[in-house]
Amino acid sequence: MDIRYLVIEGNIGAGKTSLSKLIAERKKGKLFLEQYAENPFLPKFYENPERYSFPLELSFLADRYNQLKNSISSFDLFNELIVSDYFFMKSLIFSAHTLQEDEYKLYRQLFDIIYSTLPKPDLYVYLHKNTDLLLKNISKRGREYEKNISAEYLKGIENGYFNFFKQQNQMKIVVIDTNNIDFVNNPADLDKIENAIFNNDYEIGITRLIL
Repeated sequence: MDIRYLVIEGNIGAGKTSLSKLIAERKKGKLFLEQYAENPFLPKFYENPERYSFPLELSFLADRYNQLKNSISSFDLFNELIVSDYFFMKSLIFSAHTLQEDEYKLYRQLFDIIYSTLPKPDLYVYLHKNTDLLLKNISKRGREYEKNISAEYLKGIENGYFNFFKQQNQMKIVVIDTNNIDFVNNPADLDKIENAIFNNDYEIGITRLIL
């Protein structure tokens, strides 16, 4: 399969950034990572979601658009691999879970205008991991602003992703169950994922894999 623009996503703590880095290194691709750590609203949101959800989602929308428009849109998608740990649609998934109904309607209008102008990935990979393992990974990395993330919140985000997948009819989406593999510490597991991504010809729609 000829992939020039690869997106690797997953829930919080699924390992999407780690895998993106490893794949980009192995394939000598260009790596684009979400700059979430620099968002000043993120710690405030985890402390007070009701107050800070709207400014947080708007700031993420602007940040993601600027990075994708200035970087990926101007990059040579025909001659080199791009690996990203997020897709712009992520903005809609998280906002649907965090915003009030009237806020979401306004947000959706802005999103739809921007989304139509951005390139779509050749392959979209979602790393699925059970909630208990996500919480373990989140605790292990020790980010102070993530300490209040609940299992319920993670489950809501997961449902948002799956609902998004069901609505897609123009993208190749591969959902990989990673509950029983460790691609960070086990090269053989990384080989399995790399092979699954690059050595299969996927159809448009959803493909589910257990490695």
